[in-house]
Amino acid sequence: MQLKATYRKHSLQFLHPAGTSRGVYTTKDSWFLFLTDGEKTGIGECSILKGLSIDDRPDFEFKLTKICDQINQDNFNFENHLHEFPSIQFGLETALLDLKNGGRHILYPSEFTEGKTGIITNGLIWMGDKTSMRLQIAEKLEKGFSCIKLKIGAIDWGTEKEIIAEIRRQFNAKELTIRVDANGAFTFQQAKTVLSELDKMQVHSIEQPIKAGNWDEMAKLCSSTPIPIALDEELIVIYSYDRKRELLQAIKPQYMILKPGLLGGFKASDEWISLAVEMSIGWWATSALESNIGLNAISQWVFTHDFSLPQGLGTGMLYSNNIDSPLTLVGEKLFYDPGKKWEIRLIEPF
Repeated sequence: MQLKATYRKHSLQFLHPAGTSRGVYTTKDSWFLFLTDGEKTGIGECSILKGLSIDDRPDFEFKLTKICDQINQDNFNFENHLHEFPSIQFGLETALLDLKNGGRHILYPSEFTEGKTGIITNGLIWMGDKTSMRLQIAEKLEKGFSCIKLKIGAIDWGTEKEIIAEIRRQFNAKELTIRVDANGAFTFQQAKTVLSELDKMQVHSIEQPIKAGNWDEMAKLCSSTPIPIALDEELIVIYSYDRKRELLQAIKPQYMILKPGLLGGFKASDEWISLAVEMSIGWWATSALESNIGLNAISQWVFTHDFSLPQGLGTGMLYSNNIDSPLTLVGEKLFYDPGKKWEIRLIEPF
């Protein structure tokens, strides 16, 4: 079957500045990859995060153009693994799945895509000043979220600790689960102190307390931590199955955070899950701030797995120019409403 490929770049605009320890996002670029067989078209999203994605590099669009040219010349091997360009690998994989399933944006048919069952999500709280963070928290609690995740490490820890303590005074650990994400903001010594103080406030877990790549220090933290530690950025540059096993055996984390768009797609993420099951490591998935195209694919894939924890998939309302879709957030649950239509004219290149 001869396929034709093309793409279109789209700059997503945040409704509000999104603060992390790596900086503040106001826009985020995505490239939408279209594969057609002449009758049906599949769409995948190649989405990068500045300063985090390993394919955040000057030749990214050149590589994407080259791949489309090779597909159009019937000279591309879809079995190749684009380790240096995981977001393109993710886009290709999802576009192919969409095409094979009729180009209806139903990649994994299930009770989720039938609108029968939703996915519990955590409410994401961006870094900011004390007032803005409190307003975000109040909004999530009013909507009924039972699990919130706070980005920490950008403002001073004393202020962040005060905000968490304030939440905990209002809601005990049975009423509200609190996760925090440091994005590698702390030193090893700082992390030990932060972990101890988070434990006193009954925080569920912390993502990536120190920078990725420090396996020995991370292993020491995981072996003695009073609260669970989840690896996030630590997973991004690990490609082979053997290397993944080596990392997990060396660090022995309590949890892993899976972002298919940063890890190279669903096959690569499934390898992490198989190792997690084998080693009794917990996991949950999050978007890498994709548009609704990528979020839809990740949500459908998550539903194929046996998961019990809230997922980081409540990001569809972040942008002023997202793609209208059947994805609907009802309270803390993400649903796929079959009665709603996709509106992709905003990004369609044809």
